Amino acid sequence: MRESCKFFESRTYPNGETVRKCDLDLAPEAPWRCPEDCPAYTPRLADVNWAHGSLVVPPTPAEPSGVGTDPSIAALLDEAEDIVNAAVPRVRAEVDADRRTSGGGSSGGWRRFFRRRGRSA
Repeated sequence: MRESCKFFESRTYPNGETVRKCDLDLAPEAPWRCPEDCPAYTPRLADVNWAHGSLVVPPTPAEPSGVGTDPSIAALLDEAEDIVNAAVPRVRAEVDADRRTSGGGSSGGWRRFFRRRGRSA
């Protein structure tokens, strides 16, 4: 991936796992490659000539042999993304339903906290 692009993002979690991605979702073979002729490539300007300390992005993992030659890799990643995106509305509906049945809602706790003495909410 082009670490010099302003849309490149890397995040390392406490367990050591590192996510390397394009914020615009234009790198179907992330974390290994960006498209050669990516129309959104924009050089990162804020850190030109900066010296990075120990928080430098970990090296990219070894590239699997099929990357760049096997179109099924991008198709598989797109399919996985579609599954996750399809689950979001269902999970959101479940959370909203739980909040309605528990009488909570986003302001229920605040009403309980700020109720007047001697009266119940």
